[in-house]
Amino acid sequence: MTDKTNPFFNFDMTKMMAEFDPTKMMGNFSKNFGDMKIPGLDPQAMMEAQRKNIEALTNANKVALEGMQAIVRRQAEILQQTMEEVSATISQMAAGGTPQEAAAKQIEQVKAAFEKALGNARELAEMSAKSNSEAAAAINKRFTESMDEIRQTLLAIKK
Repeated sequence: MTDKTNPFFNFDMTKMMAEFDPTKMMGNFSKNFGDMKIPGLDPQAMMEAQRKNIEALTNANKVALEGMQAIVRRQAEILQQTMEEVSATISQMAAGGTPQEAAAKQIEQVKAAFEKALGNARELAEMSAKSNSEAAAAINKRFTESMDEIRQTLLAIKK
């Protein structure tokens, strides 16, 4: 009987991610390229640039994670408020009244609930956009700095 597993999809993602260690990567980079002698190229400066790149990515990930945590906390608050409002609404509807009064109350409650849900969705979207913008700004700042560093290195080699 032949093995029918697909060799391209038969892997353990946790093993692959365990190998991703920025400190280990910098150590390997330093070990492999630290002794390389290229005229005008400073291996220490290259390693420092890579350290800054990894630091920028780490900070961007931290900002994104904090943003997601804030969104999850706000969603929990919204859920709690919604459950309290549903409970109050059920109590009000049980109070009685004519069918016309009950229908009018229900329409007002549905309208208020819809407007509140729309406001909550807008708030969550704004929180997400702010978090994403902050993370992207951190990466963009480091990219710009990195390009300036490369330009300065290239200009120094010409001289």
